[in-house]
Amino acid sequence: MTIKLYCFGESGNAYKAALSLEMAGMDWQPVFVDFFKGAARSDDFKKLNPMGEVPVMVNGDLTLTQSGVIQQYVVDQTGKLGSDDRYELQRWLLWDNHKMSSQAGVLRFMTNFLPPEKRNADVNAFLTGRFKAALSVLDTHLTDRDWMVGDALSIADIANCAYLYYPEPYGFDRSDYPAIDAWLTRISDQPRWKHPYDLMQRALPASPE
Repeated sequence: MTIKLYCFGESGNAYKAALSLEMAGMDWQPVFVDFFKGAARSDDFKKLNPMGEVPVMVNGDLTLTQSGVIQQYVVDQTGKLGSDDRYELQRWLLWDNHKMSSQAGVLRFMTNFLPPEKRNADVNAFLTGRFKAALSVLDTHLTDRDWMVGDALSIADIANCAYLYYPEPYGFDRSDYPAIDAWLTRISDQPRWKHPYDLMQRALPASPE
């Protein structure tokens, strides 16, 4: 049975789930959620996920929400993208959720997708400081290692890298973080890697170059 992943291209959290499914070689297909037109807040969608968020994974009678849960499901089903050090793996997944993606995702939304008249310079400055602090921790961790945990790509790498492939400007320049830059290249060189906008349908048109 083909797994359905309710998602849209601009969502970094959906990208974590989609890329994990893809790189583990699972049989899955994206189901587009028109987020910016309110689809995730519709009554029908909230029957899938009362939180009104993507990603949502449906596999037969099983429905899972939250990217980290879906990623762990991929590991449990395939034996791929995991680690013998389960606690270290969970440590970096939780760190991403609280320190990396929580700053990167909100900052990217505030500076690119929120109408200009609603953007708050003070809030964005605060988020930028938090984001750069997280990037510094990540760059230091990767300075003398190839992968986040152990000696192979894992869902910890996929979680922490997800927002860093997006082209929208929000304060991240790969050249400022050499260890992160090399790590992102290692990930994108892996078989089955795809850019988020190649893996999932965009909800908004691409900005002109």
